[in-house]
Amino acid sequence: MKRHNFSAGPCILPKEVLLKASEAILDFDNGLSLIEISHRSKSFVDVMEKGRALALELLGLEGKGYKALFLQGGASTQFMMVALNLLEKRAGYLNTGTWSDKAIKEARIYDDIYEVASSKDANFNFIPKSYDIPSDYDYFHCTSNNTIYGTQMNSFPDCDIPMVCDMSSDIFSRKLDFTKFDLIYAGAQKNIGPAGTTLVVVREDILGKVSRKIPSIMDYKVQISSGSMFNTPPVFAVYTSMLNLEWLKNLGGIAAIEKENNKKAQLIYSEIDLNPLFKGYAMKDDRSKMNATFNLTNDNLKETFETMLKEEGINGLSGHRSVGGYRASMYNALPLDSVGVLVDIMSDLERKA
Repeated sequence: MKRHNFSAGPCILPKEVLLKASEAILDFDNGLSLIEISHRSKSFVDVMEKGRALALELLGLEGKGYKALFLQGGASTQFMMVALNLLEKRAGYLNTGTWSDKAIKEARIYDDIYEVASSKDANFNFIPKSYDIPSDYDYFHCTSNNTIYGTQMNSFPDCDIPMVCDMSSDIFSRKLDFTKFDLIYAGAQKNIGPAGTTLVVVREDILGKVSRKIPSIMDYKVQISSGSMFNTPPVFAVYTSMLNLEWLKNLGGIAAIEKENNKKAQLIYSEIDLNPLFKGYAMKDDRSKMNATFNLTNDNLKETFETMLKEEGINGLSGHRSVGGYRASMYNALPLDSVGVLVDIMSDLERKA
């Protein structure tokens, strides 16, 4: 039976990427495994350089003053690292979910943080629209997509200060003017590759302006100068991420995958809106194309629905405890036919009810 993986993370990966990655575990460099060769060897340095170059190419940031890094510690480490490298006096944060809430908490260790707007009072079911970003702040931080609540920023503000964005769950999924952002970070496990590495894309000219001393491993400038090799990198995660970016490029890049992602989102949300047994969680204008959150309108059907899901091989649909219900995560590698199977089950439940 085919399994349909709607897991919110770690994410689904293309089959061909998984096959190549598994082959490299056995034989990557003349009979040596990927995970046993030196990370300083030319074979792996080439992987690191190719992965970093592919990230900039796909985002349209080649030759525009940006550097790409593969680091460790997940996006959660970036909550602290951003503040260490950029926060001198005060910064503004848009609070749209659990992860931005945690980013604010970490940044406040170092200095004053101002929430320009928040949807916390509504349990983060929408994206605030009207807010001011003071021009004398060090930077503005936002989260492009909120996996837990199923909301996504459809537009980004124009501001006179550096804009930092946590794109962990929707990077490489849609076309944007990425030059609007001065620093982008994303945990790999949502839409890039396996857990264990984090992509950081930063415009070099915003660095080196804080007065504090920064630990070497947490300093973006040090990481750039060492080519993401300040310490031993997570070789398997970087290699598999490189393969996945290569796969995306061969598909036609972000423009091509965005068309598929739009089809998947339209299919699931049409069913949610037309089927009286389901109700979407996020406000319609702010719905995420990566994570569709919804609930049953009749809890008595929960057992029947979940039995049907299991019978058809649906995996990872349970919603986060903060929201409950269900969450269909539709990352780049999820096929449209998997969404079709889910929608057929939802429609079949209506007929049975």
